[in-house]
Amino acid sequence: MVESRSPKPLMGVRIPQSPLMILEVRKSNDPILRKKSAEILEIDGQIARIIDDLKETLKKSNGVGIAAPQVGISKRIIVIDLTFIKQGIFELVNPKIIKKSGGRGKDEEGCLNFPGVFLTIKRAKEVLVKAKNREGKEIDIKAQGLFARVLQHEIDHLDGILFYDRLPLLKRIKFRKSLKK
Repeated sequence: MVESRSPKPLMGVRIPQSPLMILEVRKSNDPILRKKSAEILEIDGQIARIIDDLKETLKKSNGVGIAAPQVGISKRIIVIDLTFIKQGIFELVNPKIIKKSGGRGKDEEGCLNFPGVFLTIKRAKEVLVKAKNREGKEIDIKAQGLFARVLQHEIDHLDGILFYDRLPLLKRIKFRKSLKK
């Protein structure tokens, strides 16, 4: 006999049992991508559902990170999947970069909102991030390398910043012109 378990209540709220949704990733010109996302005051069943749907959407899109605004939800939530390098899945609510260190390094980045586009972006090599997990517990994350890069990229989305905004001015202008074609 197969045992069926109900999800555990999250802070007194039962998580919906309807199937997870794959959310539509917004196109590069969607105005929501330029808005600063709202801070989350209470992590309830609705927020847990958004996190689960973001995880499902990320899995289907073969990305390493996703922020709620990328799917049209103006809330400060990101999900990062680094299981391919054995670092796990991170579900972060209200993440904030506290410190950048380790100098800056250039590496190639892509973005789900710009399919097939990869740009060389300069970012901090190490970051310290404060956030809450899905249970509402405050956590500190010290990240370096790819993890630090993905955190910076996804937190930028929460502030209405797109990855090409991090390009030097002339390259940014040239890239914007290419988008209009």
